[in-house]
Amino acid sequence: MTDTRTELIAAIARDAVFHGDFTLTSGKQASFYVDLRKVALDHRVAPLIGQVMLDLIADVPDVDAVGGMTMGADPIAAAILHQGAARGLAYDAFVVRKEPKDHGRGRQVEGPELAGKRVIVLEDTSTTGGSPLKAIEALKKVGAEIAAVAVVVDRDTGARETIEAAGYPYLYAIGLEDLGLA
Repeated sequence: MTDTRTELIAAIARDAVFHGDFTLTSGKQASFYVDLRKVALDHRVAPLIGQVMLDLIADVPDVDAVGGMTMGADPIAAAILHQGAARGLAYDAFVVRKEPKDHGRGRQVEGPELAGKRVIVLEDTSTTGGSPLKAIEALKKVGAEIAAVAVVVDRDTGARETIEAAGYPYLYAIGLEDLGLA
């Protein structure tokens, strides 16, 4: 385990794990909640996320851009973009809206043109895999090629199986066991 990954796990466990009764986006009940926005938008932790995620996706060939459903994927994509640039890598970032805009250019996918480009769909914390699949649906409409789905924290509640059953590689950086939640 890298020192950076160890630091990231400690920051998430300390500042982004909440215990209690929670209803997840999926409607499922949980006794803990991982709120990655608490750390993904923190100037000390965002670079760690970028570095760990870059290491996670390093073996995925010919990736042009990273991103996913707003809002969870946005800071993850920005962290990868910036840390990648610091390493001399050229990853662009994109944002997928829940629905196309009803004004302006009416776009659902914002950022660089992605037609014919290989992309990695990001998610901060995965539960069912629904958000990445919704992002994939929008990305396919603009002609992007999906290289993989990459998640910072996997809750081990079926997202991996759902994504893989849809035909996409699923990568995650941190599991519940890493956070002492398994």
